[in-house]
Amino acid sequence: MWLTWRAAMEHALYGESGFYLRERPSSHFRTSVGASPVFAEAVLRELAAIDEALGGPEVLDLVDIGAGEGRLAAGVLAAAPSALRSRLRVTAVDLAPRPSALPEEIVWAKAAPDGIHGLVIANEWLDNVPVDIVEQTADGPRLVLVNITNGEERLGDSPSEADLAWLARWWRMRAPGERAEIGRPRDRAWASVIVRLARGRAIAIDYSHALDDRPPYGTLAGYRDGATVAPVPDGSCDITAHVALDACAASGESAGAVTTALTTQREALRALGVTGSRPPVEQAGNDPRGYLRALTRASEEAELIAPGGLGGFGWLSQSRH
Repeated sequence: MWLTWRAAMEHALYGESGFYLRERPSSHFRTSVGASPVFAEAVLRELAAIDEALGGPEVLDLVDIGAGEGRLAAGVLAAAPSALRSRLRVTAVDLAPRPSALPEEIVWAKAAPDGIHGLVIANEWLDNVPVDIVEQTADGPRLVLVNITNGEERLGDSPSEADLAWLARWWRMRAPGERAEIGRPRDRAWASVIVRLARGRAIAIDYSHALDDRPPYGTLAGYRDGATVAPVPDGSCDITAHVALDACAASGESAGAVTTALTTQREALRALGVTGSRPPVEQAGNDPRGYLRALTRASEEAELIAPGGLGGFGWLSQSRH
């Protein structure tokens, strides 16, 4: 069966027996959440700062979109001091079934709630929002069609006028054979988050690229069992593509965001106290166990902020007052 890549990704990831409805993401790829509890601690510090800025509301929301196995929501809840935890309303949003071990306080939902007061975090969510792929030809952009059983491709019709307008603004292809991933569905998905945010902040963290540095042949990739595989949309693997977070930011502003910051995970986590600094070597003699614990933590922090790895992820932060 031949489909556009957007329809094929939707089928492969979220259709009946789709990859994300039956697989545990941690079995296939490493994320910041799985790398270390330090990540949840940093998110908690961000949440605490938002709580202070909002004046300590009676109910403070934490909404984790694309929650997967719920580890981030559970980690933040477990690390929260009792005075804050008693006011927290934690919602994990995912299409997969609720994990059996998730704490009862965490609400499991298929969509984000309305009227959020607090923090929304979407860690590696937007890269799995399906998108169409186009290829530049001598006659202009053409949609790329894919055979969902074997990944074979061929060219289809021209994109819609709205998609052509998005390409002209956000991803211009210059030579035949170049490809682009049309990010309009991700822009709309992110805008839908911003409109649900009454007061507070929303953060999207993902593989990303910027307008002046789009990859000329796209970023479509498949992952299975910790390895990169051919992105065949038959449900056997994760299928992902990097995110034009700058386009999402503009969409968020149109939806009501009043502040925008676009940076890297390295810079964002360093601002939250994650530095990767090693403990003084003298501690090894005075407190060998403490030294080993501190050394382990420093290693975990270093992985989270490594420029060529997780630290290179884009962080889009937008707020509403």
